[in-house]
Amino acid sequence: MALPGGTQGLPLPKQPPMLIKDLPANTRPREKMLLQGAGALSNAELLALLIRSGMPGRNALQIGQELLEQFGGLSGLLHAGSQALCGIKGLGPAKRAELGAVIELAKRALAEELREKILFSSEKELSDYLRMQIGSRTYEVFAVLFLDSRQRLITWEELFRGSLTQASVYPREVVVRALALNASAVVLAHNHPSGCAEPSLADQTLTRALQAALNLVDVRVLDHYVVTANQTLSRAGLGML
Repeated sequence: MALPGGTQGLPLPKQPPMLIKDLPANTRPREKMLLQGAGALSNAELLALLIRSGMPGRNALQIGQELLEQFGGLSGLLHAGSQALCGIKGLGPAKRAELGAVIELAKRALAEELREKILFSSEKELSDYLRMQIGSRTYEVFAVLFLDSRQRLITWEELFRGSLTQASVYPREVVVRALALNASAVVLAHNHPSGCAEPSLADQTLTRALQAALNLVDVRVLDHYVVTANQTLSRAGLGML
């Protein structure tokens, strides 16, 4: 059957995606938030407000939805490092910077909230906190959670960076900080940028050295965790929770 204009068998042209400005006013993310409040918006709509504009073939709402799918929801996006956003089409440097700032603010807000409560009611809560803090770093970080006598978080400090061995993590400095903060116990944590949480021989040696040093000043090591973007493993075997 001949098509108008004499063409035969040619596919119909694809319809371009609807622009957000072409949506009904009460379904556009900005107008919807102003009318109904932020709680009425989906996660993708909230992200669309941050992204603001799309690109040929994809509007801001679609980019927001693709971000959620790629990172497995808001939690995955929160744990994603800034480098992970570089490969997202439609996110230029300015948009990545703004989105990264919002993610960092969310992380800090969660950290402040946790400081107000007894430390971590579950292993998952602790695991999520550690992954949020250092799981996506592209370099090794050694950090300590200093706790009071009721195991409430006094503070979280990143003490050492770089290649972590017994020679580069100084037990004396950990002891000095624990005494200065009047800590009764600590949880040790460091990340593996490779993504493999399996402990090395150096990790195990370091744990023993730190435990021995802190025992001398009556500060308990509750555990030592190896952290990646997707996993945390308890390696000290001291049974924290």
